[in-house]
Amino acid sequence: MPEPTAPSARFRSARFWLVTLAALVVMVVTASLGRWQLGRAQLKLDLQASIEARGAQPALDTPAVLAVGSTEALLHRQAQLQGQWVAAATVWLENRPMAARSGFIVVTPLRLEGSDRTVLVQRGWVPRDFQDRTRLPALDTPQGMVQVRGRLAPPPSRLFEPGAAAPGPIRQNIELAAYARETGLALLDLSLLQTCDAGDGLLRDWPRFAADVSKHHGYAFQWFGLCALTGLLYVWFQFIAPRRQRHRPAP
Repeated sequence: MPEPTAPSARFRSARFWLVTLAALVVMVVTASLGRWQLGRAQLKLDLQASIEARGAQPALDTPAVLAVGSTEALLHRQAQLQGQWVAAATVWLENRPMAARSGFIVVTPLRLEGSDRTVLVQRGWVPRDFQDRTRLPALDTPQGMVQVRGRLAPPPSRLFEPGAAAPGPIRQNIELAAYARETGLALLDLSLLQTCDAGDGLLRDWPRFAADVSKHHGYAFQWFGLCALTGLLYVWFQFIAPRRQRHRPAP
């Protein structure tokens, strides 16, 4: 006749391995998520280092920009371009904050010297008139050949815009293909953030890319903490607590 405690022992053994497997799964998953968050943080730090390295390289001139076929290779490089403003195609991008105020980003195409190619120049920022949003400040746009210094960047960022884009000088966004068809300009697939002072009163406090990795480090700490807590609870309830129970004196 089998011992009365045999089924109970078999049950405890099965439960032990089930709990062990569950604890291992939780620890592997949480540790992997912690490592993934650290990897995300490192990717952002590497990207910031790459952007800073590009920005530290010598400024490109107009022929150098036109000679580079890859837009990706031009991004975040300093550039000093010569050309003529296409003042009639100036666009005022609204709802663009700077210095904690709402206003417009002024965008004017620059037709590059010795070429039919044109680049959008984000010339700077002006505050809006809160009494009349359609009232635009006077803006001096020199005629003839000009030299503009800045940082090559992607086209102006897009904001949420319900419905179709409205024409006119005040717009929410610039869609390059549609804008090129509208103006007849051969646009490069990038823009220039103007940094040189042109005496036009525009503010050019452009944000710099900064890898904010504190969030990823915080998430990684939480995942690693959960992994460690799972291990501690497993050891306590599977080994320490049963051993203390066995050695507790009977009442």
